[in-house]
Amino acid sequence: MTSTLKSLLQSRLQRRLAKQPVLQRAQSLLASIDAGGIPLNPAIVNDIARQLGLEVSTRSPMDDTIARIRAAVARGL
Repeated sequence: MTSTLKSLLQSRLQRRLAKQPVLQRAQSLLASIDAGGIPLNPAIVNDIARQLGLEVSTRSPMDDTIARIRAAVARGL
């Protein structure tokens, strides 16, 4: 394996590992919603979405943001 390819793979792995806590937060949010909970603070939902790399407007409906978080978690971001 070339050093360039190796460094790219290591960089990608490091980014993925850095996002693990965010993925755990997103999964916890989705699990609580699926269990019948209602997120009370849209800022937290937006923060999780932004940490996953999603662009979120403060005017976006929370349901849309949650759907985008679901899709991101399903992709394994």
